[in-house]
Amino acid sequence: MSQPKILLLGAPGAGKGTQSKNIVEHYGVEHVTTGDALRANKDLETEHGTPREYMEAGELVPDPVVNEIVKAALEDADGFVLDGYPRNLSQAEYLEEITDLDLVAFLDVSTDELVDRLTGRRVCSECGANFHVEFNQPDEEGVCDECGGELIQRDDDTEETVKERLNVFEENTQPVIDHYEETGALVRIDGEGSLEEVWNDLEAAIDDAI
Repeated sequence: MSQPKILLLGAPGAGKGTQSKNIVEHYGVEHVTTGDALRANKDLETEHGTPREYMEAGELVPDPVVNEIVKAALEDADGFVLDGYPRNLSQAEYLEEITDLDLVAFLDVSTDELVDRLTGRRVCSECGANFHVEFNQPDEEGVCDECGGELIQRDDDTEETVKERLNVFEENTQPVIDHYEETGALVRIDGEGSLEEVWNDLEAAIDDAI
């Protein structure tokens, strides 16, 4: 089986992390995320400095530096699932210059569903384990199954913050989705089914593409 090169798009809460893990396990490819790539290559010298300089100053790493890091990560991978990049149109255009993708898959989930998923998350204040008020309930409400710690809602999981995160995603990334749709490269996957249903659809799309 050839090693596919996959771009996985989707809003926060769409399930990219879960499905990326499935792709990695099934196809034996690498999971490339912008965050991991930046952390792994903090000291890579580029014309615009190293990622470390921006990260330690608490600043956003500029596109040209992110581009170089992603390029280095993809060059080291036989096949990959790319998640969290490109975040804007110029990054998408750069990506087309450095690699040929087999599939661009978009996990399509409605805003209401995303808000439900993200605001329902509860995290253990002691060990950091994740639960959900609807999809992954603890045995005892408000108590962590792992260590007995208190389950809390993180500040960035409140409805107001979640809606702001989704707005930012749409503002930046919708042009990327539109771009791939216009070129005919985008495959929409219904992200609102069960984890198994979403995976079955995604696997079928990948197998068709390779």
